[in-house]
Amino acid sequence: MPSIMVNKKDEMIMRLAHYFITEQNYAPIIVNGVKDEIWLQNQDGPYKIIRINANYIHNNEQLDFDLLKLSNVMHQVKKKTVSFSMNALNILLDVNDNLKIIESKNINSIVIKNLNDLKEQSLTKVFPDIKNKLMLDVKGLDLIVNVTNDINNKTEKDNKLYEKTFKRKKIVFTNAIIFINVLIFMVTFVLSSSNMSAYNLLKFGASFTPLVKSGEVWRLITCAFLHAGIIHLLVNMYSLYIIGCQVETYIGKYKFLAIYLISAVCGSLMSCIFNPNTVSVGASGAIFGLLGSLLYFGMHYRLYLGSVLKNQIIPLIIVNLALGFLINGVDNAAHIGGLIGGYLISIALGIEGKSSKNEIINGTITTIIYVLFLAYIVFFR
Repeated sequence: MPSIMVNKKDEMIMRLAHYFITEQNYAPIIVNGVKDEIWLQNQDGPYKIIRINANYIHNNEQLDFDLLKLSNVMHQVKKKTVSFSMNALNILLDVNDNLKIIESKNINSIVIKNLNDLKEQSLTKVFPDIKNKLMLDVKGLDLIVNVTNDINNKTEKDNKLYEKTFKRKKIVFTNAIIFINVLIFMVTFVLSSSNMSAYNLLKFGASFTPLVKSGEVWRLITCAFLHAGIIHLLVNMYSLYIIGCQVETYIGKYKFLAIYLISAVCGSLMSCIFNPNTVSVGASGAIFGLLGSLLYFGMHYRLYLGSVLKNQIIPLIIVNLALGFLINGVDNAAHIGGLIGGYLISIALGIEGKSSKNEIINGTITTIIYVLFLAYIVFFR
């Protein structure tokens, strides 16, 4: 079989793209109007964007224009992914030897002309295994085949994860919790002779700080299954159905249940701190926890869900919190407590195929500290 020659720049592009895609979990992004360039993104990576440019840059004017183009793409990705910061690694493969590469804000530009002599310290410091993972011993047709197969396998794996995450699933716990809430409301409504006063709600398990501090800790969870009226119940159950179905589908039914219950407890604890003389009931603290979970999930998939984050999830959280401050009788402390609790426990539970081990460990520690801190203030302050 005749050997196939691959030119030097194409070979470097293939090796670098293979490394960043298969080893560092970067994904290709499409940038219109580019030629001989590869653009990669990973919102959890040390660089949010990596751009490999094989075009010849011969003077400062061309370099300035190149950096301007890169900055514009970074701005678009930042806006689309609702990111607070954006940085890029700009790898240049063909630059005039007399051209000095200047530093640019949030852009680390480096020149790589020979992969066998990879001395760029800023690159090897961030990616210490890059020298050993570039398949330097593979050339020609074998290089093309190996790179293509590995990237195709990685893409297929990512597609399977995406399909598994977003495909329609049977909703179990969301419907069960809605049923339990409705059933409990009917029972309390009948047993209290339709008088849903604070006194009667306390008899069925409403949260009240003096009673919680006296040892009736179970009120922290039972209050989340009680409602003060039919409107209160209907609003919360509708919200639970819309948000809960999404969280249970995307994150998993058992994780959903853990998020819901822990968020309910966190919301109740926060309510006890800021509203110690108020009888508190309702599932809204737990529902805000689901919103926090949905926010965390959306951040991991923000390249795909950036517009949903920006136009739906974040505005929904802000509007509901704002209404809580404006409308009397709304326990916004429970909303905030549940929101934070839901976000933190979601970090601890992790997103399949997305969360790292260190992220899960840090999330677990942070969640424990958060719950213990709230409990300390309620019971010992």
